[in-house]
Order: sequence, then C-alpha cells, then structure tokens
Amino acid sequence: MINKEVQSQSRNYTVPLITITLLFFMWGFITCMNDILIPYLKQLFNLTFFESMLVQFCFFGAYFIGSLIYFLISITKGDPINKLGYKKGILFGIFLAAFGCVLFYPAATFSYYPLFLGALFILGLGFTVLQITANAYVSLLGSEESASSRLNMTQAFNAFGTTIAPVLGGHLIFEFFSSPDGSFSAVATRIPYLIFAGILLLVALLISRVKLPSFQMGEEEIVKGWGALEFSHLKFGVFAMFCYVGGEVAVGSFIISFLEQPQIMGFNEIISKNYLSMYWGGAMIGRFLGAISLNQSLSQSKKAVYMLGAAGAVFLVIFSIVNLTFSQISFFLVFIVLNFIAFFIGKAAPARTLSIFAAINVVLLISAMVNHGEMAMYSILGIGIFNSIMFSNIYTLAISGLGKYTSQGSSLVVMAILGGAIVPIFQGYLADQFGVQHSFIIPVFCYLVILIFGAYCTKYLGHVESTEAKSGH
Repeated sequence: MINKEVQSQSRNYTVPLITITLLFFMWGFITCMNDILIPYLKQLFNLTFFESMLVQFCFFGAYFIGSLIYFLISITKGDPINKLGYKKGILFGIFLAAFGCVLFYPAATFSYYPLFLGALFILGLGFTVLQITANAYVSLLGSEESASSRLNMTQAFNAFGTTIAPVLGGHLIFEFFSSPDGSFSAVATRIPYLIFAGILLLVALLISRVKLPSFQMGEEEIVKGWGALEFSHLKFGVFAMFCYVGGEVAVGSFIISFLEQPQIMGFNEIISKNYLSMYWGGAMIGRFLGAISLNQSLSQSKKAVYMLGAAGAVFLVIFSIVNLTFSQISFFLVFIVLNFIAFFIGKAAPARTLSIFAAINVVLLISAMVNHGEMAMYSILGIGIFNSIMFSNIYTLAISGLGKYTSQGSSLVVMAILGGAIVPIFQGYLADQFGVQHSFIIPVFCYLVILIFGAYCTKYLGHVESTEAKSGH
C-alpha cells in the first residue's frame, strides 16, 4: 500500500503532472519520426521495402528485449522501479533515449545504415523504460478513481506529438536540413536528432528540479513462475496487442510510400507527410472521444455534447498544423461522424467497442487495397481514428481478473509491442513481391484477430463490461 503521508500530498500534483505530460509529448514526437525516416533512408541507401522496415524492427524490437529483461528481473528479484523509485526510472529512460538520438550524429556522418539501426535500438530501449515507469507514475499522481482520466490526457498529448512530427520533422529532414541541390544526404538527420536529444535532456533537467512525489510501496510478493499464462484471455490479449501495435505501425510506416504510388495519388514526400499527420491526428481525436464515451458516469446526452465539442476543437488544432486546405481534409469529418456512431453502438463496453472499431478498420483496409485515387487514400487515412482506443482496451481486457499475477501479466502485454517490429517486416516483404497496395493484406489479418479478441471478451469476460472503462495506458 502507498504510505498515507504520500496520499495526503495529492493536492500538490499539478506541476508534476504537467512536467510528465511534456515528456509524453516528446516521446510521441520522436517515435513518429520513424515514419519519416523510413522513406528517407530507403532512398538514401537504395533499400528494398523489407530492408527499410528494419527501422521499425530495431526500434520496437528494443521494447521486447527491454521488457523481457525487466520481467525476468521482476519475477526473480522484485520490481526494480519499486526499489529505485519512479523518478530515477524516468530519468534513466530519458538519458538512454537522448543517447540514442545523439548516436544519429555518427550514423549520419559515416552514412552507415547499421549505425542508424543501432541508434534506433538504443532509442527504443529508452522508451521502453519510460513505457514501464511513466505510465504507472501518472496513475499514482492523484486518486485511483481519476487515474484513467489522467492517463488518457497524457496519452492525448503523446498523440499530439505523433500528429505534428510528420509536419515539423518532415520539414526539418526533407527541406530545412536537406542538401541545397535537393539530393538525399544522411547529414540531414544529424542536427534534428541532436535537437531532439537536447530537448529530452532539458526535460530531464526539469524533472530533476521539480519536486516529484516519492511513492514508497510496501513489500510486494515476488510471484515466481509463469502463473499469469494460466489465464486464456491474457494469452489471447498478448496476441491481440502484438497484432494491434504491428498493424498500427505497419500502416503508418507505409502511408508515404502508399501515397507516392501513381495509381493512388502520386504525391512526393513533402506532400505525403502532411497526410501522414492526419492518420496520427485521427488517433488523437479518437482518444479524446474515447475518454468521454467510455466514461460510464456521464449520461448519453452529455456524452454527445462533450464529444462534439472535443472533436471540433481537436479537428481545428489539426487543421492549423497540417499544410493542407480545408477542402483537402474535409473528408475527415465523415470519419469523425462514423466514430461517433461506432462509440454509441459500443455503449461504453470496452470489448464490444474494440470489435466494432476493428471491423471498421478491416473494411477500410480492404477498400484501400481494391480502390484507387482519393478513395484509397481516404480509406487508409481513416484507420488512425479507429486505432485510438485499441491499446487501452486490449490492455485493460487482457489483465482483467489476474489478481496477484497482474504485474506479471502487464509485463507480458508490454512485450507484445514486439508486433511493431515484426509485422512491418512481413508487410515490407510482400510490398517488394506484390506491390505496396496489396501488402496491406497483412494488417487486415491483424485487425481480424483484434475483432475476434473483442468478441471473445464480450462473451467470456462479461464482468469486464460492468467495470470502469479505462481508456488510457
């Protein structure tokens, strides 16, 4: 149990929460920069799609390696963060991520692809530590009842980072720091990533100076063995999380290449990066709407009003960020309306809502595969808004009812982020063999798994539907 003295400090949590939220923003921004690096490095080193997807393989593979090490330590010696403290864990993660950014300088100087992959692996390890520590820390900054709301807000700012990264980061690499003659050069990545490292270190300095509450936990039971895997819904949930992260990352990784296809839109990277922002911006809209829709304390009429206001406000924010006209992004309003309808059909039930969203994404992916032009483009961009609540819903459903195995199960679910490393590799192989458009059959299977998982939980974990819906992670 948390020490009672600490609980009495809850009124002083505003500044620490704002500070950690800034970290979430940078975390999302740098993660989404991978979608800019993939087409850039592909042209720079003349890579196949398979080879270019090693960017995601190394970055998200680090999540698996890092969380596996953490899991093994936890089941043998106890939770490391419980012993060292959340603040030290967060600072270590930031320093590791900043070091990964700094490694882009020698990688770009020597123009050597394996060095880029090594830098991305270190960067991913740093974000793994943050995934384990920062999310849990935010949940402690206040009452347990409002933990979901706080987590959702920090994740919304994480999504804000992923939304502006394609525009700002793409401008830095494709335009501002590119060669004067327009040719591709590895040096264009040196200064941007040094800037990112500097900002991360400034955030670390701020966190080190801000008085963050120190949560001292009681002696925890070290649960040895693999008892969590006795729960069938956890095993299914781990696989569903693997497919979700894999599908989301794969789609985002291929959007620029997809829009470059002559039968789709024939855009160049400078134009495509703005549409990539719409994909990630959709996730931000969906998270705000999900926080409201899955809040069972609100009446249906209040939900409708709040969701309408939130959707309008976030849409205007996205419109002000992307370098596109209103007519070019007005199609997104259709997906917002469809998102409204899907939420209300889901009736604040996490499993049911998950299945509905997954089914919509299956339809959108098939549409992107069989259509050409704007119809194909709109279909692929609309997937982002329906990805929004998937991580949180899968996570919540997977660890439901695990009791003393909850921490162990949570580590296993985090390991499933490995999907972001594996699925894009398979799609890259298919893209080389059959073309980019047909390669989206891989994410189709991913979302089908999620759809079935949602249906499974609706039937066999009915009690989860009556618990408080947690839409943050």
